[in-house]
Amino acid sequence: MVALSVLDLVPVVEGEEPRDALLNAADLARHAEALGFTRYWVAEHHNMVGIASAATAVVIGHLAAATRTIRVGSGGIMLPNHSPLVIAEQFGTLDALFPGRIDLGLGRAPGTDQMTLRALRRSPMASDQFPQDVLELQALLAPAGPNQAIRAVPGAGSNVPLWILGSSLFGAQLAAELGLPYSFASHFAPDALMQALEIYRARFKPSEQLEAPHAMPGINVIAAETDEEAAYLATSLQQRFVGMVRGARGKLQPPIDDIESYWTPSEKAHVSQMLRYAIIGSRQTVERELAAFIRETRADEVMVTAPIFDHDKRKRSFTILSEAAAAIGPRKAVA
Repeated sequence: MVALSVLDLVPVVEGEEPRDALLNAADLARHAEALGFTRYWVAEHHNMVGIASAATAVVIGHLAAATRTIRVGSGGIMLPNHSPLVIAEQFGTLDALFPGRIDLGLGRAPGTDQMTLRALRRSPMASDQFPQDVLELQALLAPAGPNQAIRAVPGAGSNVPLWILGSSLFGAQLAAELGLPYSFASHFAPDALMQALEIYRARFKPSEQLEAPHAMPGINVIAAETDEEAAYLATSLQQRFVGMVRGARGKLQPPIDDIESYWTPSEKAHVSQMLRYAIIGSRQTVERELAAFIRETRADEVMVTAPIFDHDKRKRSFTILSEAAAAIGPRKAVA
């Protein structure tokens, strides 16, 4: 059995505010730690009222302070939005405060809309420099040379482990070339998953950080006591994706009894395709479908997200997932 980790988009649910989402994230992180999950990641998104993790490094510090052993990190930092030096300083500081527990996952998407890009002072061409920015960041986190003019303080010598994130073949090629672990965003963009994993494994070059490829695809898991309850809870996730199709992103909505009356046939087809890798059901269903996903992808680790409206039911979902994973078999060592 592969290791399991958590991707928390820190959802702000209808009727609550970002503070509630951040407190819930800390509570869920403690719960995931107690269940034995490997890492707990949050992602950079801007100008989205339903996601409270825009200040990603700050949120990571909040979560690391609330836990003791679980690795905490970014899934990811959208590096073209920032200078590599600033990110090296931020994550070097996090590593100084929580040594050996910080991950730095990097993406090249903006994590927002075009208007917000301008507010971020981000050049539309910044993503073209992503490979060079990754190398610059890696150098800033390595031990500083005797004549190095610019140092990340804290940061230099921390060697915070880098991950490449992606939803296309570009990230797979870059992760393979640099010898870095790779996480694919199949929880919302599944189309290129298998081809990306094939390219990553075939072209991987060992590095100081990693001797062999380490692939971590993402998946949605909504677990409950019965398949019927899980399907009901999953309508919050389905409504969120319909909102993406309609260009109307808001807070996470409560589940509804009849999703069929909510979406059009074309929206249903589109959302169902985006959620191809979503496991929704009881413990038995989760166990069966998770085992199949691991066999299909040969994943070294699985990153799980679970946008569930009710916080207690969200915690229960991760408990059921943990039980299902334990029934599959013992965990492998991770990167």
